[in-house]
Amino acid sequence: MKVSTADFIRNFGSLSDKALSEPVTITKNGRDRLVVLSAEEYARLKRRDRRVVTLEEFTEQEVALIAEAEVPPGHEHLDAELKDWRP
Repeated sequence: MKVSTADFIRNFGSLSDKALSEPVTITKNGRDRLVVLSAEEYARLKRRDRRVVTLEEFTEQEVALIAEAEVPPGHEHLDAELKDWRP
């Protein structure tokens, strides 16, 4: 659901209740500016944060698993993303 900032201010109670079941996007001058969502959904998204590690932090077993991994069928288009990649 999208609403303008003015509409959100006018209807804060009902729209904040609505945000408990679905994200509410608040726009300003026609552009998305903020998204209001439930604390439960925010916590779920935060749990999905990723952790960055260096190669040295991987075990030999993890490195071997990565080396053996194969791209699932249907993702061949991603090969182009690696074409110009250099470590």
